[in-house]
Amino acid sequence: MAEFRMPSLGADMDEGTLVSWLVGVGDHVERGQVVAEVDTEKSVIEVETFDTGTVSELLVHEGERVPVGTPLAVIAEGVGAAQPRRRAVPTRTRPGTRATTTEAAAKPATKPAAVPLVRGAARVAASPLARRHAAALGVDLATVTGTGPGGAVTTSDVETAAHPVRPALTVEPEPAPVVDEPAPVAPVVPRSGADRQASMRHAVAEAMARSKREIPHYYLAADVDMAHATRWLEAHNTSVPVTERVLVAALQLKATALALRAVPELNGHWVDGEHRPAEHVHLGVAIALRGGGLVAPAVHDADRLALPEMMAALHDLVARVRAGKVRSSEYADPTATVTNLGDQGVDVAYPVINPPQLAMVAFGRVRERPWAVDGMLAVRPVLTVTLAADHRATDGRRGATFLAALDDLLQRPNDL
Repeated sequence: MAEFRMPSLGADMDEGTLVSWLVGVGDHVERGQVVAEVDTEKSVIEVETFDTGTVSELLVHEGERVPVGTPLAVIAEGVGAAQPRRRAVPTRTRPGTRATTTEAAAKPATKPAAVPLVRGAARVAASPLARRHAAALGVDLATVTGTGPGGAVTTSDVETAAHPVRPALTVEPEPAPVVDEPAPVAPVVPRSGADRQASMRHAVAEAMARSKREIPHYYLAADVDMAHATRWLEAHNTSVPVTERVLVAALQLKATALALRAVPELNGHWVDGEHRPAEHVHLGVAIALRGGGLVAPAVHDADRLALPEMMAALHDLVARVRAGKVRSSEYADPTATVTNLGDQGVDVAYPVINPPQLAMVAFGRVRERPWAVDGMLAVRPVLTVTLAADHRATDGRRGATFLAALDDLLQRPNDL
């Protein structure tokens, strides 16, 4: 048996809302398959499973907000695996505590059942959202007549009880028998743009405060002559269709990925007080959201992509971020991050590292500057690249080696 848990999709995520299940009990799933959608403080993300097997239980209802690490489902190994004992849906816990589950009567699992509430000697079914709604409005569920399947209490029933049209004398009906079907759960109401923006700013504030508090940053910067790169881009883009043209951003990402491979001390994470180098270069890309804020999902194995593949991957990633179709693995596993504010007219940026990563690279705009070439003064396209690195894992000498490697790679665009 394997438990599918609420994933951590970044250092700034403590909990998430299960928006929808894309699988049901009895469905066979493969490792890497998208099985659910989760709403974080920043966006709705498609979440993948890391196990192959059969979904035997769904432990959390759609609309539930639970801490990172809470079991969401149980996946049994293989097709037709024995069904485990049913467990009640875990309730939300306070930050810093562990979500728990309780055992109930043993029976084959089919669909998540509504959580029953005790009323006298009988039980009344109600959805978790209805329970919370009733608690917020001060409604005693024992006085509410359920209109859902099997007499289950819904959020509409709670609203009616809290705000009746006119007083009426009602007789409590006989308790409905408990059935093995879920009570209807109110749909997840999308947060407004203002609410999401406020939540995102709070999440970013927490992560960046942690970064500056815990990570001893050091900064190095270098000016890079982009004459060879821009000439190569012009020649390449005139020889291919418009849809296959490459932007300077793709050159920067590929050069950064290869430089990280050359200086692996900067590619990885600082976890539990130690440096953990990464086996792959999964390059995070800072992308601005239309409603405001930034996210930084990863381009996987960026050092192995040819430039046209890098351009296609970058275009695809930006489109999916803004459509809310990014997968959880793309948020969870960047090994270093790149940000580019050149299109905003910024010459030099000093980034803040995304924990637990070890480095962040910032590119400014390409601008014409006087530049000495072979003893002669010329006007050349130049950009400033800045490295922010974790001094616990590396030092300035290794950072300087990285910037030198990055400069050298950008002088040889044919080799990218």
